[in-house]
Amino acid sequence: VQLQESGGGSVQSGGSLKLSCAASGDTRCMGWFRQAPGKEREGLAVITTDGSTRYAGSVKGRFTFSRDNTKNTLYLQMNSLKPEDTAMYYCAADPRPDCNGYGVLAYTYRGQGTQVTVSS
Repeated sequence: VQLQESGGGSVQSGGSLKLSCAASGDTRCMGWFRQAPGKEREGLAVITTDGSTRYAGSVKGRFTFSRDNTKNTLYLQMNSLKPEDTAMYYCAADPRPDCNGYGVLAYTYRGQGTQVTVSS
């Protein structure tokens, strides 16, 4: 499995960005997580094998996660961005049949990440 994120950048508080993750291989479950300097990784969202999505409370209502199966691409639309959203954002995937039972931080594969910086 290979994952390649894109779409990161710098934006002012209140702005929007859309991240993409191009995937190859078996990506049964997919998701996004982020890591800010000096902080632990934070799971953001997952999409399970039945297409349902789950979001972390910190981003629910502001971030929208979608998947285009025809392109095997994952998207993260981020609106109303805040300075505390500044982090490296990663997509992750897992091919295991029971991946629905795992959080995104436990997924087997991850991309290289894309930086998001939000200024006040």
